[in-house]
This record gives sequence, structure tokens and C-alpha cells, in this order.
Amino acid sequence: MATQLPGMLLNSSGLTLAGGRSLNCRNSQPPAAISSALPSLSSSTIQVVGWKGAGESGNGNLKLGNAFEGFQEEYDWNDVEADLYHWTKTLRPVQWYPGHIAKTEKELKEQLKLMDVVIEVRDARIPISTSHPQMDSWLGNRKRILVLNREDMISTADRNAWATYYAKQRIRVVFSNGQLGMGTLKLGRLAKALAGTVNIKRREKGLLPRPVRAGVVGYPNVGKSSLVNRLLKRRMCPAAPRPGVTRELKWVRFGKDLELLDSPGIIPMRISDQAAAIKLAICDDIGERSYNATDVAAILVQMLSKLPTVGNKALRDRYKIETDGRCGRIFVQKLAAQLFNSDNNQAAFRILQDFRKGKFGWIALERPPR
Repeated sequence: MATQLPGMLLNSSGLTLAGGRSLNCRNSQPPAAISSALPSLSSSTIQVVGWKGAGESGNGNLKLGNAFEGFQEEYDWNDVEADLYHWTKTLRPVQWYPGHIAKTEKELKEQLKLMDVVIEVRDARIPISTSHPQMDSWLGNRKRILVLNREDMISTADRNAWATYYAKQRIRVVFSNGQLGMGTLKLGRLAKALAGTVNIKRREKGLLPRPVRAGVVGYPNVGKSSLVNRLLKRRMCPAAPRPGVTRELKWVRFGKDLELLDSPGIIPMRISDQAAAIKLAICDDIGERSYNATDVAAILVQMLSKLPTVGNKALRDRYKIETDGRCGRIFVQKLAAQLFNSDNNQAAFRILQDFRKGKFGWIALERPPR
């Protein structure tokens, strides 16, 4: 059963930002290269198989009755990606590459040669955006385990979608919660099992067995150090909820059979996909100084207003501000005037923190590509 949610198309006016930039509050047609792969935005639809408890979309003409209860919604995420492309086109590029990352990248590529297995950690809310574009070439044929950390921050539907996606690609994936330790036992067993052939070959050569070497890699603040600490059941690696805390590679021993290399977050020198960069900023997986919080919060509001599991109603209920989701920057300004003495930055930070703390529910900002 499908229905079109009206009121989602943004108006044709733009809002001028500082320095002559503008955050366009509308859906534009993507360039030809993208348009060929995406559905037309002029008839953007949400395919609703079922929708429970999400309320109205912000348009009084749409009434979702009890007939939708007990079903799951199916949303065309290509529309969100197309919108993000246009919303970010006129903004200052988000770029972050602290000096220690260049040094780390060089050292890490050398250490990877010693690895029996590599554990790549990504943010479960944005698995594609936290995938380093050069990781495949660095690892080559090395055995890899993909960890989607922060599984507690996404819905069951999101988790199932990603599990199915990676299963079809025959990629070994572990869902984890580095803060509470969920998934760590499975990860440890899988790492040892994958690298078990190492000692078989050593015995054949007359060599003594040695611990399996596993490198833990990934973007900043995706939870690598917390995951290592949970595996070890003690705090051996510095960890904090912000990017750039770990700055050195560190070997630690996990029992007699496994050695882990905790590494600082690595990120491309230049992020060409600005839609991905905005999602990194929303999820706090990139340094705060790299982005304008007001711009990022405005885009987050526009994204949330389009997601059936959140929508305009959730934003109105939380902040007591009327919104149609058409221009997130105006929403940020209204919140600033109401609560923060017109300080847009504080208002933006509140919205971002509310999302990161799950105040709108636990939701992913990406779904598997079709």
C-alpha cells in the first residue's frame, strides 16, 4: 500500500547566509548524472507500507488511520540523498584533517602489513559515510570484519536492512555497542576464528604459535577505543565522546591468543562528498571546528521533517515551535529567539545534541543503496 505524503516539497525561496552564501530551502533537480539514478524530485513520494505512531507529516490533508498500524514504513532514501546534495551545494565545504592524522595514516599502512585480520569500525547510523574510500586498497586481500558500532542508536528496521545488505555481499558484520559491551564477545571469537589458519601454517613450518594480530581501524569517534576497552574488560585506551582523542597507535594484549592495535581515527584529506560530510557532522564523527553548527542543524531539521518516523509533529512537540520543515534555518532562528536570547549557535547545538541523545528516537541517517 503506497501513499504520497504532500507538503514535503520545499518552497522556491532561498535564505541568504553570511558571506553571500545561501541555504536553499527547496528541492531542486539533481544534475543529469544523478538524475538518471534517482527518482524525479518533482513527485517525491514516501512509500508507506505501514506507519505506526508517527503522527501527521505537517499537512492537514493527510490522515493516517488505524489501518496503517502494525506495519513498517518503506521510504525512498534516494530522495533524501538528492535533497542533501542540493542543500549542501552552496555551503562552505566541511573539511577536517588535523596534523596527527597524516602521521597516523602513514604508520597505519605500515602496521597493516603485520595484521592477520582487520576490524573496521563504522557508525551504524551512517555506515556508508564512515567508510574510508581508500580502505579497500590498503587492505587488499587481508581478512576483514566490519563492525557497525552504536547499534543501540538505530531502529530494528535499520539494523535488519543493513544486516541483509551485507549478508548479500558476503561481508562479515558484527553489530556492537562499545559503551555497554554488546557484540564484543562475538567479535573476539570471530577475529580468532578468521585468523586461526595463521598458527596452522606456523606449525607446518616448525614455528611456535603466536597471538593473532588484529588492527582496529575507522573514522574518528566511531567507538574504536571503547570497543577495545570492552574487549579487554579494562580501560587500556583513552576514550571520550569526541573526535581526535586517540592520537597514537597502541598494541594491547587480549588474553593469550589475540593482540589488538588501537589506532587514531583516519579520514580522507579532502572529503569530496559533502552530503557525507554533513552526516559526519550531525553524528559528531568530525571535529566541531570543521563546520558551521547552524548550517548543519538546519539541514538536520529538514532531514528529520522528511523521515516518516520523526516528521514535523515530533519537532513541534519537542520545541513547541510551529514548523512545516521547509527551511531548517528559520526553525533554528525561532528556537534561538525562544530559548537562547537569539543565539543561533546555541540553538543549533541543542538540536544536534537532542538528535545524538535519541530525543527524536533512535534512527539511522542512511539506508543501504539499492
